[in-house]
Amino acid sequence: MSGSLWLPPGARPDTFPAIPKQRTTPSWAGPDPVDELAARLDDFVAAAVHPDEIAALLESDGLSDDQIRERYGVKNSFALAEELYERVGRRHPEPETPPHDPWRVGLLSCLLRGALFALPGFAYVLAAAAPLPLLAGALTGWAWNQGLAHRAYTWLGLGDGRAARRSLLLGAPTGVVLGAVVALLVSGAADEAAAFAAGQAVYMGASTILLVLSRERALLCALLPMAAGAILTLLHPVPDAARLTLLLGSLLAVTALAAREVTREGNARQGRGELRDQPAPARRQPTARGPRLSGSFPYAVFGLATGTLVLHAALADNLTAVILTLSMGPAEWLLYRLRSTALTALRSSTTPTAFRRTTTHTLLKYLTAYLLTLLMALTTGISAAPLLLLGAVLWTALLLQSFGAILTTTAICSMAALAQTLASLTHCCSPYWITLTVYATTATTQAAVACALLGKATAHR
Repeated sequence: MSGSLWLPPGARPDTFPAIPKQRTTPSWAGPDPVDELAARLDDFVAAAVHPDEIAALLESDGLSDDQIRERYGVKNSFALAEELYERVGRRHPEPETPPHDPWRVGLLSCLLRGALFALPGFAYVLAAAAPLPLLAGALTGWAWNQGLAHRAYTWLGLGDGRAARRSLLLGAPTGVVLGAVVALLVSGAADEAAAFAAGQAVYMGASTILLVLSRERALLCALLPMAAGAILTLLHPVPDAARLTLLLGSLLAVTALAAREVTREGNARQGRGELRDQPAPARRQPTARGPRLSGSFPYAVFGLATGTLVLHAALADNLTAVILTLSMGPAEWLLYRLRSTALTALRSSTTPTAFRRTTTHTLLKYLTAYLLTLLMALTTGISAAPLLLLGAVLWTALLLQSFGAILTTTAICSMAALAQTLASLTHCCSPYWITLTVYATTATTQAAVACALLGKATAHR
């Protein structure tokens, strides 16, 4: 871990500055020799986070305890180190160049991803089908593709783009079959709803490939004709043949783009940076041992749990789900800003308490900013309380997921989804107040866990 919170930059034994040789001077004659030594070692002592670092420097210069007692009037190197540590205030050197911040990302790219999450909703305008098979297929797809995306991203993080593409090539069709079968079982017949659910499964698998491989612009171009046709349908009746053509055209375009990307040779882009233009020595060698399949299972359950919560909100009010989907772009950008701000606090904080205070304030600030974004998107007739509370649940869940606390947030969201489902099935008490209670409890719990996690410097590796 870099930064001034725990270890001063460059504080290695082989880079310690040499202690100037001094004449043997009685402690009662002339200036205080400890003050003189503190002045000579000012920069190093000011950057030390513990007296033992100073003691290591003293011992590396060959000063014995006898010499220290004679020159400085203290019993050993540790006592002298403590004396120097007390006389010099804490001060940490600034880096010569601005430190690298991997969490800087443009707002426009995040808004583009948010729009991509919302654009597929226009397909439901063009095709009127029974909702239950679609919901069952969507939940299956959310769970499967969340786990698939995690596995592909893990391969990319290991520097093996070919393995990432291979996992997508095998996993996406499996998810399509699984989603289509679930929708068919729920529908009970191979009708229009089952056919549309199968197309929905194909789209979810193909779009997962494009999003993982950072092909957002290509996906946007493939979806725009369908979205334009849906808007036209809202304004003027459109023949069924034209609707079907728009749906199949966009679906075929997305599928073709995904097939092209997943079958390309060479390494995939890692994260948001290009590797293909780097010289061969700069590329990391593919790993012989890949990530475990079980490591992606919590992410699949996480997708199922959060998807269930959103679907309950959609059944109560369709606009709530639309607003939440559109808000995923700003939510992602705010998460990046939080990670960037926390990294800056890690370098500038001088005590663990100050760092915890800063990260807690930062978390609350960006969570408030996200809720204000949702509040500005409210329209007449939508209840603000469920939207804001569910937004807090989703945002804190994504925050915990980004810090690797996937088991914690999966358990919390799963319990919330189960409670919401049981309340809807049993119709006990007032569904509205049960919903608010579930959302408020979940959001508060996750926010508390996030504050505790972000306050640890080791969480920001």
